[in-house]
Amino acid sequence: MTSKIEWPTVGLLLVAYSGWGSAVFVLPGVALWLAVLAAALAITLHASLQHEVIHGHPTQNQSLNTALIWPPLTLVIPYLRFRDTHLAHHLDSKLTDPYDDPESNFLDPAEWEKLPGWAQRLLLWNNTLAGRLMIGPLIGTAFFLRSDWRARGQSDVRRGWFWHVPALVAVWAVVALSPMSIWAYLMACYLALSILRIRTFLEHRAHDLCRARTVIVEDRGPLALLFLNNNLHAVHHMHPGVAWYNLPGLLRAQRDRFLAANEGYLYRSYGEVFRKHFLSRKDPVPHPLWKQP
Repeated sequence: MTSKIEWPTVGLLLVAYSGWGSAVFVLPGVALWLAVLAAALAITLHASLQHEVIHGHPTQNQSLNTALIWPPLTLVIPYLRFRDTHLAHHLDSKLTDPYDDPESNFLDPAEWEKLPGWAQRLLLWNNTLAGRLMIGPLIGTAFFLRSDWRARGQSDVRRGWFWHVPALVAVWAVVALSPMSIWAYLMACYLALSILRIRTFLEHRAHDLCRARTVIVEDRGPLALLFLNNNLHAVHHMHPGVAWYNLPGLLRAQRDRFLAANEGYLYRSYGEVFRKHFLSRKDPVPHPLWKQP
């Protein structure tokens, strides 16, 4: 097997870690708000790079790849749990399934009816982009932790959290030794998780056809770079092994095929996403096509 290193991804790893280090150690002495913003952007990029590693980049040695992105800069998500749940999410026949898609934002209608009114209102607000930015990190983290707590007897869940603890302690110790206060770093983590929810807000929709559930957002701005072109989400789902920097070319070469496959589920930019959905819900919370098995 020939050795192959994807240098654009390696370069962004250096950018993410150097940006994070500068934000934590240098920028607090310049302006705390600037340090928080820079840390949030570095954490967002790092999370996108973790996604790249899950799909086998940037080298052919997956143990090395994992070591490169192991530090949990967001604090709350163990990498092994992110990996396992995300790979389960890539079973396209289960996309948006309230039970079998770990990244679904839909609930079983029967479960929805059992929720108290305040919880329903909270989740409805969370289905606007404004709500997703404001409370999405809290709700998403709460659902994730609840799911892992219920599955705590499973060996993969225990292993994910076991290896997360020393990595979390290491990141926490570095921040504690830096000029950045813990509360400022927590703000940066929350902001990063909010930014990531711009991408995940409408990645998938309820649709009878599995191939039509995944979006293409033809954005080429700074958010696309932060998300490593994962806004071209239908392209990624159809070709999950393709490196981030090759996704735009693949879309340009076969744009009609991708749009035919996903039944035209398309946004021209994230500006369009904000205009259409900042204060209006894109989806209901109960799955509109759900049929009880």
